[in-house]
Amino acid sequence: MEMTHQGGAEAESLLRPDQRSGVVMPQGRSGRWESGESEKLPFLRNEPVRLTPAWEGSNLPNDTLNLKGIAMDLAPPKDRWYLIYLTLVLHGLGTLTAWNMFITATDYFDKYKLANAPNLSQRYLTYVGWASQTPNLLFSWFNVFVKIGGNLTTRIVWSLIMEVMVFVVTVMLAMVDSSEWTVIFFWVTICTVFVLNAFNAVFQNSVYGVAARLPPQYTGAVVLGSNICGTLVTLLKWLSDTFTSSRRTSAIYYFIAGMFVLLICFDTYFALPLNRFYRYHETLQERTMRVNPALAATNQNASPAKQRTPYATIFKQAWIQLYNIFIIFFVTLSVFPEVQSKVQPITPGFLGENFTRLTCFLTFNLMAMIGNLTASFWQFPNPKWLWVFTTLRIVFIPVFLVCNYLPDERTLPVLVRADWLYWVLAVLLGWSSGHGSSLGMMYVSGTVAPEHASTAGMIGGAMLVTGIVSGITFSGTFRDVVSLKAWLSL
Repeated sequence: MEMTHQGGAEAESLLRPDQRSGVVMPQGRSGRWESGESEKLPFLRNEPVRLTPAWEGSNLPNDTLNLKGIAMDLAPPKDRWYLIYLTLVLHGLGTLTAWNMFITATDYFDKYKLANAPNLSQRYLTYVGWASQTPNLLFSWFNVFVKIGGNLTTRIVWSLIMEVMVFVVTVMLAMVDSSEWTVIFFWVTICTVFVLNAFNAVFQNSVYGVAARLPPQYTGAVVLGSNICGTLVTLLKWLSDTFTSSRRTSAIYYFIAGMFVLLICFDTYFALPLNRFYRYHETLQERTMRVNPALAATNQNASPAKQRTPYATIFKQAWIQLYNIFIIFFVTLSVFPEVQSKVQPITPGFLGENFTRLTCFLTFNLMAMIGNLTASFWQFPNPKWLWVFTTLRIVFIPVFLVCNYLPDERTLPVLVRADWLYWVLAVLLGWSSGHGSSLGMMYVSGTVAPEHASTAGMIGGAMLVTGIVSGITFSGTFRDVVSLKAWLSL
């Protein structure tokens, strides 16, 4: 049976001439069944029967899976039903699940688990910030320069396994009565947060490396997922508090949901290599590395895997976008959630008990998600001028400090006297964070040669975490800044 040309360029580029039959049958004479010989044949043959209903099948020969002998210059396959895009959105959601779960559950820890230790309760958010982002910072940069545990698949799979195990411990801690050992519970929680985010750093960094092999919008898909995460976690916490009368039961369901998200990420990752769109771009990058003249000139006898990565060149070419990524998250984490969560309404009763939940967590995460979507359809500013947009956001830091932040402690005058104006500022902070961070991560891999795109994406992920840690550290000084006695003379 001869294949027609109706499949177009995609069919020509993805099917080999020898893959014409969907079923490989045992050899027989003239294709006929003859009772005499067929009865003598063994029931189980030595060679396997191979079914090949589609290119994505996992039982195809290695040559077919590796796209050997295929013309890569033809039109690439399409991401049917946006499966790869949605998978990376899901993995982006998984990269920030650990962080968002613990900062959004502040009331559970403050008012329930740590109620007997108010000094620890007041410092919970600060300790969680450090425990989350310090290992994230260290492991993100370590993962850039040292290939932990081998390839990206090994790093992603084992990181997800360890994260799920830590969530199991967190659920168990929620089930037990810790009122008699509150201090021990606090430090055990901080240690689990540290371990959880150490593995999450490897997972997050590796996911950006995977996305960098694909067109730029797929890096944006990871950022979109991370922004969706905050919104979903906030709504999840709200629902768990609303429909359960017990804080303990609410926390158990809440953390189990987070564990479920990571399990889905684990399962869907193994589907990536079975998709023709993903395999096409992965193989295209590998072939680019093999035929790149610069790499060949460096060492003609060395394989791409053995050649040294030119980190200095990558930094030189991508530094503007790396700066954009850093400053976006530095400004954002300087204000959110440390400052915003401690802003009180000017008008008593404005939004009731949900003021912080709505104006801080839900508004920021929802607008960051919308900002990510706008970046997918509107790439403005362009790579040359994005630094202007990101640098202007520094003005958010002093503006939020003159809102009603720490009203019982501050000596700095409150200049933003309208609650609706504060809410508008919160909307702008969230949208600009999502829009700018998406553009920065989308642009960074395009500033370097294709064979270095994955490394640039991983460095971009590390700069993201560096901005987060720097912002959290800087925000720790704001309590003292707004309480200076010098402001009394104003």
